[in-house]
Amino acid sequence: MNCFSKITFCFGLLFVFFVSCDKNKKPSQNSLITTENVSTPIQKSGTASDVEGNVYRYMEMCDGKEWMIENLNVSHYNNGDEIPQVQDPQEWAKLKTGAWCYYLNDSSYGPVFGKLYNWYAVNDPRGIAPQGWRVATKEDWKQLTDCLGGENVAGGKLKQIGSSHWMSPNVGAVNTSGFSALPGGGRSSKGDFTMVDNLGVFWTTTNHDELQAWIRHLSYSNTYVVEFYNDKRNGFSVRVLKE
Repeated sequence: MNCFSKITFCFGLLFVFFVSCDKNKKPSQNSLITTENVSTPIQKSGTASDVEGNVYRYMEMCDGKEWMIENLNVSHYNNGDEIPQVQDPQEWAKLKTGAWCYYLNDSSYGPVFGKLYNWYAVNDPRGIAPQGWRVATKEDWKQLTDCLGGENVAGGKLKQIGSSHWMSPNVGAVNTSGFSALPGGGRSSKGDFTMVDNLGVFWTTTNHDELQAWIRHLSYSNTYVVEFYNDKRNGFSVRVLKE
């Protein structure tokens, strides 16, 4: 059983209940990330664009690295090649190459949560991050969580404040880092969607074995940043940092 299944199982009926009630819930575009969601002054910050011209905000974290504070939302590699959008669940389950989708295949999720990518897109040598940027590694996430006090408390310092996008009670969310992590949910290796507003799950480029790669995830119900490995066919959010 991969990590995506374990997450769902560990939270059991709580997730089944909320996903079934909120599966058609639309993200509020009136509450996109602004400085009002950050409870510490922004010091070094700016914007950067991807190959399509999408503009992302970034800021320097306590690890001294500049991270984008929005999820990646690009549909082309840096050389201009298209990253296929795959909606069909059976096709998604068979993939061994890069692909993306919107949560529930609904484009209204894109402006807030970005796109969900399988790991093959994340690891493609053509590059999914904007020029001069890269997808975070397992070690990048470790350094970030360490400087925020460790995995048990860093989640609260990374999560966007409030319940505009996170399910209440969004335990411990203070966003003192300015990272403004969002609960974009995910798509399983079987092609089904779950956990939007419950979990924010982020790929790293770090490989675990032939079938799995490392991820980090944050939950509405605690302040942890959990490290685990996951089926490469799953679809998750992506954050990048400056090279």
